[in-house]
Amino acid sequence: MPTQRRKAPIKTPKRIQPLVEEGLVDEVIGPLMSGKEAAVYVVRCGEEIRCAKVYKEANKRSFRQAVQYTEGRKVKNSRRARAMEKGSRYGRREQEEAWQHAEVDALRRLAAAGVRVPQPYNFLDSVLLMELVTDEHGNAAPRLNDLALTPEQAREYHRTLIMEVVRMLCAGVVHGDLSEYNVLIGSDGPVIIDLPQAVDAAGNNSAEAMLERDVDNLTAYFGRVAPELRSTDYGKEIWSIYESGALQPDVALTGCFVRSEIPVDVNSVIREIDDAVKEEAARQRFKEALALEK
Repeated sequence: MPTQRRKAPIKTPKRIQPLVEEGLVDEVIGPLMSGKEAAVYVVRCGEEIRCAKVYKEANKRSFRQAVQYTEGRKVKNSRRARAMEKGSRYGRREQEEAWQHAEVDALRRLAAAGVRVPQPYNFLDSVLLMELVTDEHGNAAPRLNDLALTPEQAREYHRTLIMEVVRMLCAGVVHGDLSEYNVLIGSDGPVIIDLPQAVDAAGNNSAEAMLERDVDNLTAYFGRVAPELRSTDYGKEIWSIYESGALQPDVALTGCFVRSEIPVDVNSVIREIDDAVKEEAARQRFKEALALEK
């Protein structure tokens, strides 16, 4: 168990009280961080030190659920789906719950695939109980953006995170908001956090653009210290291999992507479209003629 600096316990936040009553949390040690969508507390669960992520209510946080993130997410209950589409009070509540469950599902899916994410344990009343990522001293791990890196560290962390992006994509997940603010540096290296906006790679039309943006964010950040990284093009290379069906967690990447220089024959495309329209019109006239004969 990591050796956390013990402080006098604080008053249990109202949102965490249900976990205490259920015996999932024994003590709230103190706040860890507060972000745009949630507040995180360090808690004791038996002999283990974990963290509790308390999601903020939709009207109290700055992050907004964009359609591009929720596209492709399936809602099994038809009543819930209709309510979410209408935007009723019940629908908004259900949409918020689905948004939170998306992170839980993504964490479980990625942890099972061997991706370096915090291990989720329980989810109750909009509170996610999960692993506390720690540094080599047993203290809460710092965020990547809080560290001063050497060029060697920048290259190593960049290489590690690019392969984590690959493993995520192999598991069918794109982070969608990956940057230096969503990575912790634990005792064993980078750990990816904050996944409520994670998207399904196969079911979301924006998945490719999001993956490229995630990779570009990492490259731009590490490129400040290791400038040669700026000339790489891992995002497009990874997606092209994924589309070909050959992407594996241990794929050998080059950082290069050769774009097709073959010009598109626009006139040929237009002719094919015109031919298709004419064929459809002919079929419709034939159907109308048969209907008149009857």
